[in-house]
Amino acid sequence: MEAFKLHTGLVGPVDRVNVDTDAIIPKQFLKRIERSGFGQFLFFEWRFDEAGNVIPGFSLNQPRYQGASVLISRANFGCGSSREHAPWAIQDYGFSVIIAPSYADIFYNNCFKNGILPIKLSEEQVEELFQRTAKTEGYKLTVDLEAKKITDDQGLEISFDLDEHRRQFLLQGLDDIGLTLKHEDKITAYEAAHQARLAYK
Repeated sequence: MEAFKLHTGLVGPVDRVNVDTDAIIPKQFLKRIERSGFGQFLFFEWRFDEAGNVIPGFSLNQPRYQGASVLISRANFGCGSSREHAPWAIQDYGFSVIIAPSYADIFYNNCFKNGILPIKLSEEQVEELFQRTAKTEGYKLTVDLEAKKITDDQGLEISFDLDEHRRQFLLQGLDDIGLTLKHEDKITAYEAAHQARLAYK
């Protein structure tokens, strides 16, 4: 997993509350076992009609938001079933950061395990980001994980809180396996001692 320290990207808005994981990646697309290839199905039933035609009214289908890598949304993002395919789809589409007032717990944890930074801000702060995004085409945010700050080129500066363990997880580019392998020398020593005990018996 790549280390996350500083990211600047175009903002893409999804102005809905209670965005559940079935909306993020519908169940019919959960047949793949690889982590890649899910981005094309992100918000599929909002992006396309039943005939497969693009729905122009959906925000992420608009030309001004193509290539967005910072997703902003409303409260309780990622609710519903616990499918890990949801953060896979978000990341594969191109998003590295999500900003919302609150998240479902399992989705929130899964984001960190997959190298996505989910940031919690107040509803008032998120509303300001929505307004700035709507007013300025090509609106970008810079997220500094080391400083725990969000800035734009118009003078905005917002601090955010994050559990230090999770922050280090991303700063060092660690997933669960990588975290375990940091103790590889101790694991090797234990296994050698265990084998010696078995041989002695």
